[in-house]
Amino acid sequence: MHSSESAPLLRVLGLLLVLVFCLAPVVSAEEDLIDSERAVIIGGDRNYPPYEYLDQFGFPAGFNVELTKAIARVMGMDVEIRLDSWGTMRRALNSGDVDILMGMAHTAERAAEVDFSIPYAKVHQSIWVRTEDTDIRSVADLVGKDVVVMKGSVMHDYMIEREIPANLFLVTSLADALTLLANGRHDCALVAKLPGEYLISELNLADIHPIARPLVAQDYGFAVKKGNRELLARFNEGLALLKKSGEYRQIREKWLGVLQPEGVPGTLIIRYGALVLGPLLLGLVIITFWSKTLRNQVALRTRELEREIAERKRGAEELQVRQKQLLHADKMTSLGILTSGVAHEINNPNGLIQLGLPQLSKSWQDAMPVLEKHFQEQGDFKLGWFNYSRMREEIPQMFDEMLASSNRIKRIVEDLKDFARRDDSGYNEPVDFAQVIQAALRLVDNSIRKATDNLQVDLVPDLPRFRGNGHRIEQVVVNLILNACQALTSRQQAIRLQTGYLAESQQVYLDVTDEGRGMDPEQLSRITDPFFTTRRETGGTGLGLSVSDGIVKDHHGSLEFSSRPGEGMKVRLTLPVYQEQADE
Repeated sequence: MHSSESAPLLRVLGLLLVLVFCLAPVVSAEEDLIDSERAVIIGGDRNYPPYEYLDQFGFPAGFNVELTKAIARVMGMDVEIRLDSWGTMRRALNSGDVDILMGMAHTAERAAEVDFSIPYAKVHQSIWVRTEDTDIRSVADLVGKDVVVMKGSVMHDYMIEREIPANLFLVTSLADALTLLANGRHDCALVAKLPGEYLISELNLADIHPIARPLVAQDYGFAVKKGNRELLARFNEGLALLKKSGEYRQIREKWLGVLQPEGVPGTLIIRYGALVLGPLLLGLVIITFWSKTLRNQVALRTRELEREIAERKRGAEELQVRQKQLLHADKMTSLGILTSGVAHEINNPNGLIQLGLPQLSKSWQDAMPVLEKHFQEQGDFKLGWFNYSRMREEIPQMFDEMLASSNRIKRIVEDLKDFARRDDSGYNEPVDFAQVIQAALRLVDNSIRKATDNLQVDLVPDLPRFRGNGHRIEQVVVNLILNACQALTSRQQAIRLQTGYLAESQQVYLDVTDEGRGMDPEQLSRITDPFFTTRRETGGTGLGLSVSDGIVKDHHGSLEFSSRPGEGMKVRLTLPVYQEQADE
């Protein structure tokens, strides 16, 4: 009985032990997976073209960067590339902030600190000198010289390890080293040949070059902190895959193919040079000359076509302007004939209304006593549709409103007549501009008083007289002042009148400026069009400025308008001065 009860318990314990041993690898695998999903931090030099550098937008670029991204892609790795000064990146690798450096020259001394990948390039280190310097041709010549070298670079290590007795000046980048040398500072600089060629072109440095023979040629590849062989193995595998697929060659040709081609034996060049290059050069000269001749002919013909197109375009624009002017003139002629007839047809019945209304008003006044007596004796009664008690108040107002409306019709008819009747008869007299303006101010004095408390008048004394008709220009000035009054929105806003003389064009002018509501550009472009008005609801007809514009043009003058919404308006009236010789 005891043994039968313990058997199930033993089976349960055995099953638990099996589960523990099975789950342990799974947990470990999950931890490895989580760790593998962490992005690999890759460091590099921010100014080591064409291998690695920050482009104009601040993004990593170069041969090493593109090769690293390709390895990460084929190996399924998530990477983060960081570029800074070389010394900073080397310290970051030692501290563990960076997992791998993507470009480091192989040396025996560095092999004690890092593990190197399979090399994927050769870097040729050179001594750079100024053009006029002929003293330095080898390492032996560096003794006692002032040598510029990038701190932490392979050449810095090279000078220290070999204990070469030179005066080292340390900088943070290769660009700084070459710039100092080009500016006449120090005797030479230790810079890799290919990055140096890129940098002098980018920095536009002159009068420096590397000596003919490289100082040392070193393998170049990835480097990890000593012992991190698992990560290094992944990069070696990715590099092998890229070389096998041919993608490595494409990336190398893209970045290093121009300035660092594969070596070609000199004997092969000599052997085939005479057979191939000679005819090719001759053909190239012929093709170049022929191409240049064709380009000159094409450029000449292109200029002729451009000139012809420009002339035709200018002619088409002038034709379009003339057509618009003719169309506008035709419209104005038709409108003048129409308005003249309409004015005549309206004026006749309106004249009868103006004659009859005063008589009816007088008759009502005479009948009022009789009607009032009847109202007092008999009470209220109907007069028309309404009671007399109401009509005795409203009928006088009705007479006044009808007479005011009739007078408005009369003014509109007069404006229409002025618009239709534009001639230059009587425009040959010398007129005092100041007297015309003062007369206009007297006519609109009541309107000004109602509109503003701030009228400023600045009339220049002894202005030359203008040639024309004083009464017609007085009408223009009245219209300009009334428009300024109607544009104001408060009595504190000002109206300014100012006169002057333009000696160069021999013209007198009047500026009428208000601080009113102003106009937008679309409204301003139509301001002198017949019947255009922004005050239709308050009785504007849109003829005042159109008539004024016609009068001024008859005087060979001009009206210029400038305005912005909410900033008021300025109108300049200019008129030519009177010249007696013109009459003679």
